[in-house]
Amino acid sequence: MTVDVKSEETQVAEEAMIPREEEEQAPIDKKKTEAEEQEENAGGVPGGSPLPSVVEKCSSFKEESNFTSDLKASERKALSELKSKLEEAILGKNLFRKEVGEEEGGEGEDGEISLWGVPLLSTKGSTDNGGADVVLLKFLRARDFKVADAFEMLKRSLQWRKDSKMDAILGEEVAVELEPAAYMDGADREGHPVCYNIYGVFGDEEMYQRTFGSEEKKERFLRWRVQVMEKGIGKLDLRPGGVSSLLQINDLRNSPGPTKKDLRAATKQAVNLLQDNYPELVARNIFINVPFWYYAIHSLLWPFLTQRTKSKFVFARPARVTETLLKYIPAEQIPFRYGGFKRENDLEFSTQDGAVSEVSVKPGTTETIEIPMEEVGSTVVWDFTVLGWEVNYKEEFVPANEGSYTIIVQKRKKMGAHESPLRNTFLNGERGKVMLTVENVSGKKKRALYRYKIKKCSSSD
Repeated sequence: MTVDVKSEETQVAEEAMIPREEEEQAPIDKKKTEAEEQEENAGGVPGGSPLPSVVEKCSSFKEESNFTSDLKASERKALSELKSKLEEAILGKNLFRKEVGEEEGGEGEDGEISLWGVPLLSTKGSTDNGGADVVLLKFLRARDFKVADAFEMLKRSLQWRKDSKMDAILGEEVAVELEPAAYMDGADREGHPVCYNIYGVFGDEEMYQRTFGSEEKKERFLRWRVQVMEKGIGKLDLRPGGVSSLLQINDLRNSPGPTKKDLRAATKQAVNLLQDNYPELVARNIFINVPFWYYAIHSLLWPFLTQRTKSKFVFARPARVTETLLKYIPAEQIPFRYGGFKRENDLEFSTQDGAVSEVSVKPGTTETIEIPMEEVGSTVVWDFTVLGWEVNYKEEFVPANEGSYTIIVQKRKKMGAHESPLRNTFLNGERGKVMLTVENVSGKKKRALYRYKIKKCSSSD
């Protein structure tokens, strides 16, 4: 976390075990209310069905520009000074700590210095394209553009990477059994790669002991978590204008409580490693399925956080998970387990199959989504969900020929609040339309999300 002299990377996933105050939920409630008011005033014919629309893009954390032309004069000056200090240290072979027995001014290992694959010192014929500026700006921003502090932070980080052999970590099999606890999956609305951190994995006592049962195991956990971060960085574009930070999703469902001291100690160690060596690499940290105890305990670090750091935190109780994630991640990129449409090894939909549409259903009203099927012998497949459900729902095929019978695809059913997204298919024997009908019997407005794809019959059929 960003405390006065620390970078803002305490916002990494490990912070999930350091509770925060509930007041940080308030901005989410306010945004939701504003969004609902906008939807109430949106198009649609009075007394008729609302016009379906593509789910609106909600901005994630707005990253500062990495183009030098967009920097303030003082920031450009700081960047120039940092580059000069770095160049002087590299050329003078003073960047790294002298090893025992190494003569002063010896050759050392200050050759071509790179960080996250980006050369930090431009050389003749270099094709860096501003990558070094992007990297150096992260250290400067982490230290409020104080050049001396940023330079010391950079030096310590490079020394740590050398001592810990970080450049080889991606080729290691550190802890395969921990892979379900943190993994990269998809991207948010602005292209940030998304890292999911599943703390419920450590709720299993056997897994807990295998991970934190000894100092050696804790050290392995730390190296594994750093490896996850390195994998995420490999998906970034560290050039001006590129996506240069991650989105973290921290799932606290079934996570061990605050009495698990070994987990808390290892978590704090991971936080320190990540904040010291990976500055400004998290755009936003979203905590979902937040338990009551998480709000009940106040963190000692919280009062020291800057407002900018606090603004990157988002919290969601279990009932608000899908709704919260939708503000930052498209429905087609949200995993099925969190109420989205993304399924593992999906054979029906791909990321190129178009955006998800949304319809608002007011309390006490019924809305119908129509999927036209003009070609006989076609197959339509659709995904459908209602946030919070608590509605009556049915699916049917209505033929274009008034003399034909309506076919019930799914009979009318009362859907509970915790229903998962639905997927269904229908093969038509005549022209007509599939109709998805939602009857909102609750006292709250509902958001229905859907997408569909029609597969036409082949000529050989």
